Amino acid sequence: MRVVAGSLRGRRIESPRGEATRPTTDKVREAVFNALGSADVIAGAKVVDLFAGTGAMGIEALSRGAKHCTFVEKDRDALSVLRSNISTLGLEDVTTVVAGDAASLHYSSIECDVLIADPPYSFTAWQSLLNNVRAAFVVIESSKSIGEIEGWEVLRERQYGRTTVTFLQPVT
Repeated sequence: MRVVAGSLRGRRIESPRGEATRPTTDKVREAVFNALGSADVIAGAKVVDLFAGTGAMGIEALSRGAKHCTFVEKDRDALSVLRSNISTLGLEDVTTVVAGDAASLHYSSIECDVLIADPPYSFTAWQSLLNNVRAAFVVIESSKSIGEIEGWEVLRERQYGRTTVTFLQPVT
C-alpha cells in the first residue's frame, strides 16, 4: 500500500500480517481525502485516527497538509507496524500514538478538527463513540449505513465496494 497524494505521495505504508487489520484501500482513501480537500478541512488540521491500524488514513492526512495526527490503536502487531510507518516516513514530530481501545476511551480531552474512525466492521456503538467526540468533522468507515446519530448531521454517505464512508458534522 502507498500514500495516494500530497508530500508523501508514492511512499510505502507497511501492513501487519493476518486478518486483524483491514487497511483502507487506495481507492477509498483517495475518495475520502478528495472530499475532505474539497471541504477545505485538512490543511493545517489536527486529526485523530481511531482504530488506526497501519495509520494509512492519518498518514494520508499528514501528507495532504494536516498539522498533527493522533493515532489510537490497541492491537500490538498493528501498533508495531504503525510506529514503524511513522518512523520510516519521518513523522515523529507531528504524531502522537495512543496504545488503547478506541471504543472505550473518552475523547472530550482530545482537541481535533477531523476525526477518522475505521473500526472492525462488526462495530455498532456509534452513538456511544460519538457522544464523546469533540471534532468539527467526522469520517466513518463501516460495512453499512450507520443511520442517524443524535447530535450529528450526515453530510454525505457513499458506498465503495464493501465499504461505506459517512461524513458527519455536529449539529449546531
